[in-house]
Order: sequence, then C-alpha cells, then structure tokens
Amino acid sequence: MASSNSIAPSLTILLVVLALSLNPCLGDGNAGAVLAMCSDVPDPSYCQSLVGRSGFGKDIHDYGRSFIGRSLSRSHRFIETVEKFLEEFLFLPTPTVRALKECRSLSGTNAAFLTTSSEVVNATTGETISESRAVDVHTWLSAVLTNQQTCLDGLQEVSPHWNIWEAIFVPLYDDLKLFGVCLSLFIKGWVNGKGPGSPPNSHQAGPEHGRLILKMSSQTKAIYDSIHHHRRLLQADEQNPILISNILVVSQDGTSNCTNITSAVNLAPNNTDGTSGYFLIYVTAGVYQEYVSIPSYKNYLIMIGDGINQTVVTGNRSVVDGWTTFGSATFIVSSSNFIAVNMTFRNTAGPIKHQAVAVRNSADFSVFYSCSFDGFQDTLYVHSLRQFYRECDIYGTVDFIFGNAVAVFQDCNIYPRQPMNGQSNTITAQGRTDPNQNTGISIHNCTITATADLTNSNFPVSTYLGRPWKEYSRAVYIQNFMGSLVNPIGWLEWNGTFALNTSYFGEFENKGPGSNTSGRVKWLGYHLLNQTEAAKFTVASFYLGTSWLSPTGVPYDSGLLV
Repeated sequence: MASSNSIAPSLTILLVVLALSLNPCLGDGNAGAVLAMCSDVPDPSYCQSLVGRSGFGKDIHDYGRSFIGRSLSRSHRFIETVEKFLEEFLFLPTPTVRALKECRSLSGTNAAFLTTSSEVVNATTGETISESRAVDVHTWLSAVLTNQQTCLDGLQEVSPHWNIWEAIFVPLYDDLKLFGVCLSLFIKGWVNGKGPGSPPNSHQAGPEHGRLILKMSSQTKAIYDSIHHHRRLLQADEQNPILISNILVVSQDGTSNCTNITSAVNLAPNNTDGTSGYFLIYVTAGVYQEYVSIPSYKNYLIMIGDGINQTVVTGNRSVVDGWTTFGSATFIVSSSNFIAVNMTFRNTAGPIKHQAVAVRNSADFSVFYSCSFDGFQDTLYVHSLRQFYRECDIYGTVDFIFGNAVAVFQDCNIYPRQPMNGQSNTITAQGRTDPNQNTGISIHNCTITATADLTNSNFPVSTYLGRPWKEYSRAVYIQNFMGSLVNPIGWLEWNGTFALNTSYFGEFENKGPGSNTSGRVKWLGYHLLNQTEAAKFTVASFYLGTSWLSPTGVPYDSGLLV
C-alpha cells in the first residue's frame, strides 16, 4: 500500500513530549460534559485538553462551530508553513518537493471544505440541519482527515530530510488530531444517527433500471452522431435524459477540436453549477499516452470513449521512480459530478515498480460506468468523497482497490492477476483513520475471478478480499460471486495484530466456491452480516445515492437484490 503505519523514532519522542505538556484544565463543574464530548475520538485526552481550555461555548453546537473555525485557521497556517519551506529550501530532492506540493494542494482543499462546512453550521442558530446537509458536512469533514493523512503518507514515502520532520510533521500530526475532534463534535451536534449507515427507508429499497441517455441541441447532436453512429449505448431520444450543454471531440488524427484529452479539459468551462447540463468531452478510439488531471473547478464534466480497450489513457509513473502513490496516477479527477463512460485507464509500470496508480478519484458525486482500470499494485485509488462504479473491470495485484472514499461498486468484474513471485493478492485496502468518518468500500453484486495468467501461474498465489491499511479500515462484500481463487480465510493481516479489532470487514449472501465463510478469520473486526447490517452499505443508505445518482442516468440498484 501507500505507506507503512510506523512513525520515525525521533517524531515519536516529540509527540510524547507534546502529549505530556497538554494537561487538561478542567473545572469540576464542566468535567463531565467535556468527558462526554470527547468520548468518541481516537485520542480522548487530547480532545479534553482542547475543549477544557477553550473557554467558549454553551453547548455542543457552540463547540462544534468554534472547532470548525479553529480547524480552518490551522489549515491556512499549515499551508503557509509548507509554502515557506518550498521557498526557503531550494535544493530539496525532487520527490520531496512533489510531496510538499501535494500537501499544499490537499491543505487548500481542506480549507475549502472547512469554509463550506462552517457556512452550513453557522447558517442556523438551531440544533438541526437537513439530512442531506448533515451528510454533506459529514463527508467533507471526513475528507479533511483523509487529505491530511494523505499528506503524511506522501512525506513518509519520500523519507525527507530531518528538518521536514521537525517543521512539518509536528503540526501535521497535531492538526490531524484537531480535525478528528472537529468531526466528532459535528456528529454529536448535528448528525445523531442520520445519514450514511442508517437503515434505508422503504421508498429507498429496490432496483433502479435504466441507461445513460443524453439530451442535447441539434447542433451538438449532429456532432455527437457524426462520431457516434456505430454505438448505441448512449441515446438522445428517450424519456428522462440528462442535459448536455456542449461538446468537444478528442481525436488523434487531427480532425476534431483537440488531439489530446488535457487540451479538451482545459477548454471545458470553469465553475459550472449544472443548471445548463453536463459538458461532454468525447474521446475517440486511440491510445492516449498522457497524464490527465481534472481540477476541482471543472464541474459537471462527462467524458465518453469508444469503449473499453478502444479509448485508452495510459502512463507508467510509480513510487519506485520517485513519485508518491498519490502523484503516480495516470488519470486524476477532483471535480464534482464527474462521469466517465466507455474508457480504459491504465498504469503499465508493472508489479516490480510497486505502487503505481491508474486512476485517483477525489471527486464528490463521481461515476465511472462501463470503464476498465488496468494496473498491478494500487490500481484504483478511491481517495475521498462519494463515488460510484457500475459495470467496470478492475485488474490488479496488491491492494488494487484502496483509499478512503465512500465508494460503492456494483455489477463490476474484479480480476486479481499474477503478482511478483512471493507476493499475495489483496483486493481492498481501505484507509479509514477515524471511527467517525463515514467512509468505506462496498462491493455489491460483483464477480471476482482470476485472470488467465494467475490461473496458469507457475507459483502459488493466495488472493484475499482485503487487509486493514489503516486502524479503522472498513470494507464489505455483499451478494457477489467469488471464484475459487479466494483464500478460505478471506482476509489478510497488515502487520501482526494491527487494526484487527478496530477495523470493520463484512460479508453477506455471497456465492461461488470462494464464498464459504466457515474458515474465515476470527478477528473482532470481521462480521457475518445480517440483512439489516448489509443494507447499511447499499447505494440508498451508505451515501443517500438515490438523490444524486438518478440525475446521472446511470443504472444502479438502490438496495439489496431480492
């Protein structure tokens, strides 16, 4: 995976000294209230020291608002620290500079999420906000923690000079704990059992059948039809289509608007709100050897190719070659309401180069439909926020579906392939670092089978459903077909007993020769789910998916299959 869970000895000493210096300053009158507020955070003593010394607030809502504001200030301060480092230390190794720039970008995203969260909770003086807004803020604050942890992981991967440990890592860890307190206070004040993970209402259950249908102007439709006449998956004349505002065509032969995908992304409109529909980038068949990054201000993009293995985006960056896992991706998307259809995304670095990402997805309300993700270790990085994958093919070896998004996979084909000699295959490595994050990987009605090279391997390879990358990892398998390649114990340790009791791994109504649970691990974190528990990880319940998937036109099942 992206990094180990160890901390440098020098940093450990620093953190212990800091912890000993943070003695709670609590009066007898409010000690009980402070203890209650801090009961659900990973480091209660740190929370108690902050809340007890704050001297403000009358109730949990006042504290919640104040700590979101404090987190925002600390995020801005950390950005300044990183920028100062980049300016003053001009001879840092290239991998370290890359990692610091990623930290700066991630902290900027955190500042945006915290600003919006503050606006939501400050817009009401009462104790409640709507369910959908509670889910939004819960998701954004979960992503803030993920971004901070990603910064930490990236710096650990490049093993920077000692002065970065001293100047960057101490505030990095401190802010990470502060953001955890902020998330906990928000949940206590405004969520109260609502949102992802709650049982679905009766109107949310059941399948939703359909296919992506487009509505566009006659001029745009003429362009679309001129390049799309040979495929009828997407149609423009049926009921309830999604609106297309305009179109750009990418073709390598020079007969269209752009010869590469990046140029088309640059020409797409900025900061759209979706009222005029999606902006369509049609990428014709070809192998596009480029690194594509869709920034956060390119909202409501739909990118359509000519089919899996017809329209291919490919690269070969890897950790071995000096990139962080986060920075190794061939295709990166950070813009909300992004849809990709009929495309292949590939990283050809191979297993010998270790972490090498094909797609990194940090886009809220993002959808990949009928796409292929082709790599080895760390193929698909479901980094953060709300994501949906339907009828996709995913190839890999070690931890090849990983990250800390709220991600649901439906009707996908998951293909473990032959790793390096001596390696095992692990399908998932979920990265939840805080029990209050609403994140997890849900694999529903998918098919898990071996590729031909794995089936015919010259050496034995064990394949596992997942392992606990972070302390509160969460992944579930619901109503899937599991081939005989799945090891009977099902799940693999990460490092000894790390996270075996705090993680959450579940299985429900799977079938096939690899689905027999009689020999599964006996960890406290492993669960044989009942119907009520499994339903919490469906589209309707896990992230209120019916509200944002229906407008995309992509087919989905909102609840359990019957």
